[in-house]
Amino acid sequence: MKIFWSTRPFFWLALTVLPLCGFASGARADALDDITKAGKINVGVFADFPPFSSASADMSLKGYDIDVAQIIADTLKVKLNPVSVTGQNRIPYLTEHRVDILLSVGQSPEREKVIDFTAAYAPYYIAVIGPQAVKVEGKADLAGKSIAVNRGTLEDTSLTEAAPPSADIKRFDNYNSVIQAFLSGQAQLMAVGNDVGAQVLARQVTLKPEQKFQLMTSPDHIALNKNEPRLKQALNDIIAKLVADGTLNKISEKWLGKPLDPKDL
Repeated sequence: MKIFWSTRPFFWLALTVLPLCGFASGARADALDDITKAGKINVGVFADFPPFSSASADMSLKGYDIDVAQIIADTLKVKLNPVSVTGQNRIPYLTEHRVDILLSVGQSPEREKVIDFTAAYAPYYIAVIGPQAVKVEGKADLAGKSIAVNRGTLEDTSLTEAAPPSADIKRFDNYNSVIQAFLSGQAQLMAVGNDVGAQVLARQVTLKPEQKFQLMTSPDHIALNKNEPRLKQALNDIIAKLVADGTLNKISEKWLGKPLDPKDL
C-alpha cells in the first residue's frame, strides 16, 4: 500500500515519529521468541482444502498441512493452534500478527513485497488425469480428446495454452461437475490441481485413473512476516530435515497418493 503525504506539516510530524517507531520495533522480541514465550504457534490453514487440510468426522482438521504444522510445533516444543483462514483474509491475518505463519502459499513477486517465504514444502501442480486405458504422454496427445476443466481457473488457462486446436475442452462451473464429467465418460480426461486429483486417484479404483503429465507446477511455501530471519531459518531447517529423512515423502504418499518428487518442490 502506497502512502502519500498530503501536507508538509504532516510530513515533518511523520519524520519525528519514525525514529520512535524504529526504536520500538528494535526492542520487540522476534517472532521465534514470541512463539516460544507464548508456548504455541498459530498456524493459518484453509479449513476446506482437502487433502491439504479439511475437517474430519470429529471436526478436527486433518491433512498434509496439518501433519506438517504438527511437526513444526513439536520441533519448536510448543502447542499447535490451527487458525482457519480464507484466501481473502489470510495475508492480513499474518501481517496483523493474528497468525505466526501460513501454510499452502504460492510464491509470487506481488506477495514478496508484503511477506516472506520459506523453501517449498509441498507440491502443487496442475495435471492431466485420465484412465489407464487412454494413452496420453504429453500435450500433443491431447489432440482429438475431450478434457474437462473448471471454467476461468488457472487450470483452464494452462490447458487452453497447451492443448492442440483439435482438443475438445469442456468447461464446467465447479470441480464437482468436472469430476462428474470425467467419471461418467462425458470427458475422456480432466485437468485439475493435485489437490482435486488426489481425491479422484484415491477413490476411483475401478476406473484406474492415473496422472498423465503436468501442465504447470507452483509449489507451496510457508509464509511468514518479513524481517524474521530466526523463524525463517528454523522453518527452513525443519523442511530440509523432513525432505532428507523421508518424512515429507511419507506425508505425500499418505495424503496425495504418490511419492514426493523433489523436482516438484
